[in-house]
Amino acid sequence: MATAVLRHSSRDTLLIALAFVHGALLVTIPSAPLIAIGLWWNANTIAHNFLHLPFFRSRTANRTFSVYLSLLLGVPQTLWRERHMAHHANRPFRLRWSRQLAVEAGVVSALWLFLASLGPAFFFGTWLPGWACAMVLCTLQGHYEHVRGTVSHYGAFYNLLFFNDGYHVEHHARPGLHWTRLPSESQPDAEHSRWPAVLRWIETVPLNALERLVLHSRLLQRWVLDRHTRAFDRILEETPDVKRVTIVGGGLFPRTALVLRRLLPGADITVIDRSAHNISNARRLLDGTVRWVEASYTPALCDDADLVVVPLAFVGDRQSFYAAPPAPIVAVHDWIWHRAGDRSAIISPLLLKRLNVVQR
Repeated sequence: MATAVLRHSSRDTLLIALAFVHGALLVTIPSAPLIAIGLWWNANTIAHNFLHLPFFRSRTANRTFSVYLSLLLGVPQTLWRERHMAHHANRPFRLRWSRQLAVEAGVVSALWLFLASLGPAFFFGTWLPGWACAMVLCTLQGHYEHVRGTVSHYGAFYNLLFFNDGYHVEHHARPGLHWTRLPSESQPDAEHSRWPAVLRWIETVPLNALERLVLHSRLLQRWVLDRHTRAFDRILEETPDVKRVTIVGGGLFPRTALVLRRLLPGADITVIDRSAHNISNARRLLDGTVRWVEASYTPALCDDADLVVVPLAFVGDRQSFYAAPPAPIVAVHDWIWHRAGDRSAIISPLLLKRLNVVQR
């Protein structure tokens, strides 16, 4: 519902208020991470919604708020609006000079010159690195929103924090639709991803290549084993006596088998891997103390296991391990933001990994 001041919806009050909170945080507790994350978040929420549907009825108020956002983000909003609308129209961007663009470019330049002269160490050591990181995040966001055509993300948490920014297919279908109405235009058959755009590179990460990197570094092996040992130790504290373990995959650097051989010295351990080459490499690290099965995973291969462990690089329906555990206890390596099952332990924030445990 619009108001006497706001043109489109009273809920835009929240975005306006958050823009001023963003500014207050930059003034009171400036840091490179805050600058980077705040700019990236604002650019894809407040600023993005404002350039499509300026919030205010008053033209002067809209121009003033555009100047404020330009100062806040270090990018003239009129310039960004012209470029973004060219993107929606699928036409080349052409710079068009205007009085509003001149004002915004002038105030941004003045602010940067002021910061550089007042505190060169802060400007070059904090402000510029934070701003540059934000530009990288925004570039990732824009690239992966369109890398295989326009793609949506329907995660509730992301769309709460980013004001329905994940409804990208729907936004492109109706660019003038208010952000509050995008969920009602959801298209069940739209191209979508389980990842927000800025994290969508994960879909293309060759996890096996990272495993090979670990295989060739003793330092990385020690660190990876330590991180996994801590996580397994926590989840095994509440686990009944385990006699038979089946590990799905893990034939490159067999960290799970190495960890569980130490934590469960009396258990029989079986590793299922479809690559004979990987099995051959991994055997050298385990001295014949593990049984190897060269095969692709099927639930029947885990019939006699007390504990089944699933790697992050598992190719197939990971969700099935949560919905229908193939053993009394299943430990699923998953991304750090996906907490599920009966209990969970973070392996490493640096690896973006956690260990979820589900019991049958």
